[in-house]
Amino acid sequence: MVEKTKPRIKKKIDKKKKAKTAPAVVNRRREWRFELPLPAEIEGQLPQGKKFKEKTILENISSTGAYFALDSSLVVGSKVNLTIELPPEITEGKKVKLSLDGITVRLEKKGEKARKQGVAVRFNRDFHFQVED
Repeated sequence: MVEKTKPRIKKKIDKKKKAKTAPAVVNRRREWRFELPLPAEIEGQLPQGKKFKEKTILENISSTGAYFALDSSLVVGSKVNLTIELPPEITEGKKVKLSLDGITVRLEKKGEKARKQGVAVRFNRDFHFQVED
């Protein structure tokens, strides 16, 4: 006895009717970034050799780097020192500053009319705290 099998019919999927999904957002950063507006002072040397010191507000920070804006015109690879004022809420009311060195890894123009330059810095491993009474 020969069994008859039903032929399989492949259904065509209408691409227009297929549900659209939002593209997945991939975060390639290794560390979490915190958007904390921390006051900081940046010191370094400009490409022409002139030293600079400038106050700014960090836009974000992680354990490996930070992003902020400066009036000074740095180049990628510039060595800088950051002194960051920590909030008194996390320092038991004491005035504590975190001092660390870093190197610029990315620069961005802030806009045609803005003088400031966006600066991304990767921290070196060495850091120290300054506690003031």
